[in-house]
Amino acid sequence: MAGYLRETDFVMVEEGFSTRDLLEELTLGASQATTGEVTAFFVADLGAVVRKHFCFLKCLPRVQPFYAVKCNSSLGVLKVLAELGLGFSCANKAEMELVQCLGIPASKIIYANPCKQIAQIKYAAKHGVQLLSFDNDMELAKVVKNHPSAKLLLCIANDDSHSLSCLSLKFGALLKSCRPLLQTAKESHVEVVGVSFHVGSGCPDPRAYAQFIADASGRGGEGGRRGTL
Repeated sequence: MAGYLRETDFVMVEEGFSTRDLLEELTLGASQATTGEVTAFFVADLGAVVRKHFCFLKCLPRVQPFYAVKCNSSLGVLKVLAELGLGFSCANKAEMELVQCLGIPASKIIYANPCKQIAQIKYAAKHGVQLLSFDNDMELAKVVKNHPSAKLLLCIANDDSHSLSCLSLKFGALLKSCRPLLQTAKESHVEVVGVSFHVGSGCPDPRAYAQFIADASGRGGEGGRRGTL
């Protein structure tokens, strides 16, 4: 165990105590609160998170997963994922602070906001977060000036029109612009260590993933030489 979970993170229940019993107890406690304030609570099966993680590792044993903190930043979820050894993809300073407060090493954090604030780039540099993404000249220039030792991931655009959320319509470098961006990075003496791409949630077509990976590896066009998920 990596030591991210503590005894205080758990509530021990008697044998035979069901989820329904727990919900009824929580609801009763909230209704009897004397403060007059409505108390909300979140219930999740963290066992399902663990099972999905091991299924992921079984299917993609060579891939190091990084969890997008914006999906669910509940401490219970983050601590379980940290215990499992995942990395974390953070969109802003608050998310970087949150995971680092849990003891996550900076080497397991990617600052992946497509439109980064200069102050937050400086925060990443100060706190040892080396992996940052970029997809245009302006983002590259901001990183070069404020975090020259960063290790960069070039985010490429792709057709994820079959997904529920299509971020590639807004973000990601077109393949034809990748070579000039990589040349600028080389001339600016910053290191590009990989390629990233976004696949919208609920993408049902496995051929889309194959094409995205081919693009990232350089086999589908003028992409980079090294692909990462």
